[in-house]
Parts: sequence; structure tokens; C-alpha cells
Amino acid sequence: MSEMPAPPLSASHAALDDLRVIDLSRSFWSALAGTMLADFGADVIHVHDPDMPHAWQAELEPEAQWDYLAELAHRNKRSAAIRSDDATGSDLIERLFDRADVLLVDWPIAELTARGWSAEALRADRPHLIVARGSGFGPEGPDCDLPADDAIAAARTGVMPTLPQPGQPPVFPESGSMYTAIMLAFGVMAAVHHRAESGQGQIVDASLLGGNMYGASLDLQAYLAIRGEAFLGPMAQADRGNPMSGTLFMTKDDRWVTLTMPDTDRWWPDFSTLIGVRPDDARFDDHLKRTEEHRSELISVIEDAIRLRDAAEWRASFEARGLSADVIEEFDYPAEDLEARRNRYVLALEDSSRGAFKTLGFPIHMSQTPARLDRRPPTQGQHTARILHDLLDLSEGEIDALGTQGVIRA
Repeated sequence: MSEMPAPPLSASHAALDDLRVIDLSRSFWSALAGTMLADFGADVIHVHDPDMPHAWQAELEPEAQWDYLAELAHRNKRSAAIRSDDATGSDLIERLFDRADVLLVDWPIAELTARGWSAEALRADRPHLIVARGSGFGPEGPDCDLPADDAIAAARTGVMPTLPQPGQPPVFPESGSMYTAIMLAFGVMAAVHHRAESGQGQIVDASLLGGNMYGASLDLQAYLAIRGEAFLGPMAQADRGNPMSGTLFMTKDDRWVTLTMPDTDRWWPDFSTLIGVRPDDARFDDHLKRTEEHRSELISVIEDAIRLRDAAEWRASFEARGLSADVIEEFDYPAEDLEARRNRYVLALEDSSRGAFKTLGFPIHMSQTPARLDRRPPTQGQHTARILHDLLDLSEGEIDALGTQGVIRA
């Protein structure tokens, strides 16, 4: 694929220009941690077996016409296809470790140990190396080597049964892995900072269990404090204590509105006026009446009022009064949103074969060293020869021989 020009920068370098990462990731979420580092200038080399799928299109969306997950998971990276189960290939990968600042991996501990690549073994000979592992359940405990599966981790956290309505099956939120990806990238940067002060690398572990727990931190932290048995149970909308928060109402044009206002005097006067109720209405003029005594009646009043106007009208009214409420959107909204484009949360790109398309951009803003798109996802092994030549000093003849033997794909 063609190289992409970098957008204008306010500085002549990227934040992580001096960082080299060997990325052995096999999962989308752990690869995404490497992407976040690459977006800010790190030289991230994705090392994978020549016959290993480069991404996850066939698994998730077989009808897709292009590898859209790789577009995000491997942008700004280089690709080296080296057979890790071959003695020669394994030696080449170990030599790349010697040239790296960070090893990013999501393999089971048992597999790493069998290869001689446990974090402890690698750092024994390379004290500068930061070994960052994305795991299922953390580096300690009886389940430390269970598969790194987000659904299993989410099931263990308790968040799944809190999401549905009563009587409905648990809901898999599929968001914990994204928290883990961010934590893994953050852990790498904290370790880089520590190494700059001490000269020593360290082992970083970010798990799907931890990611899912932090994804539910608002509720889970409250449970740890209150420990009420029913605190995190699923709750029907009509049973919610505060009708102005966590409730959904349908508009005239069959869109959904979400209200997120605490029941306080800060919100009630403006909101009550908006739904056609006097702030001093005797049914709802204090907190207990709105949330207990006349809660069901207030829900009915809100429901009837919201049904009278279209979603766009409600959004304008909420914004005009500064109310904490909005219309629930689908994916087409952020895909076309001006804020998303201006802040580079969504990028518009051109491809010689597909034409114009969009992809997720950069969730972090830095004023002096912004993220940039220098390179579209590489093909498998696109940079193998250059990497082996530049980092390991292999000659053209040696590289050709490795390709003939099937050790590499170049």
C-alpha cells in the first residue's frame, strides 16, 4: 500500500520518534495498543508468522470488501513476516528484541515460556527492555494463563447481568478490551518514563479482566462501597428512582431521548418548564415526591411530553437550556459529525482501488506533537527485508536464502 503524507505538524518530530516496539500481537485490542504508540511516532514493527492471518476480517465480517480492522490495528506500523516456530526464525526475532525498547505481546505465558521468551528470561539478558503483555486475567493467580478472551473477562466482572431489563439475558458490552488497549499503551509510556530515570525496563501487564472492571468503574466502585445486594441488579425503566436520569423516552419521530440529570434544584426548574409542568407543581415540588411518592406519575408526564416533538427539536431545546440530555444516535452520526472531523476522531482517506473511505482517527490531542498518519497498513511481510538489513545487518543474499527456506516472507 502507498505511504500516506503526514498532516502538517506544529513540531518537526513526533512524541515517540525514538521508541522502537516489536509487536507480536495476535488480537485486535492488543494490536490497537501498538497503533496508539505508532500514531505518535514510535517505530512499531509487527512481527508475525508468514501464514498467520494479518487481521480479523474473516472472523468478524466476511462480507467486507477490504480489511477495515487492519486499517486501524496496523496503520503506521511496519510488517516483518518471520516464522517463530522455526529455530532460525526464532533466533531472528530474538535478535530484533535486542534492538527494541518495548516488546508488545498477548501470548499465553505458557507459550512464551516454552519459546524461552518469558518476560523474566528476556529481561535477564536485556535489562533495558520493557515487556508489555496484554493478558486475560493478569500475571498472577490461578487463571493467569487462561485465554485472553474479552467475553470471558466481562462475564467474570459482573457487568454483563447489570445491563439488560429484568428477565432478559445478560448483555456482552464488548468494550472492556478497548479499555485494556488504552491501559496497555499507558503502561508502556509509564515504563518508558521510569526507564528514562532509572535506566531499567520492567514488565507491564494490562488484562481484559482489569479493563472490564475499569469499564464498569462507576457502578463497581459504588458497589464496593455500598455492597448492597440489589445495587447493581438490572432495573426496569419504570422502577428507576430518578425519572430524570437513566431513563429513555421516545420522540414524535420515533427517536430515543436519554435524560442524565440528577434530581436537584439545579435541573428541575428548567426541565419542568420544558415538559409543560410548573416548577412549583404540588405533585413534584420536592425531591421525594419526584423520586418516590409521585415517581410513576412523573415518568408518565415526561413520556407524554417527549412524544409531542421531534428529536431535533428536543436536542435544540436541551442545548438552549443547558440541560444534561440528548438524542441517542446510531453510528451514522459520528461518521458524519463535524466535531469528529475537526478533532480528527474520524479521518477521510483516499485509496487507489477503493476510492474515498473513512476510518477512525486519533482520540488524543497533543498541541506540539500531534498524532499523524504516515503509513497505511502494510501488506504481510512488506518490510521484512528492510528490517533485517537495517536492524540485523543481513545481506541481500542472506535475506533471499531465508525467503527460499520459508523462514521469512519478504
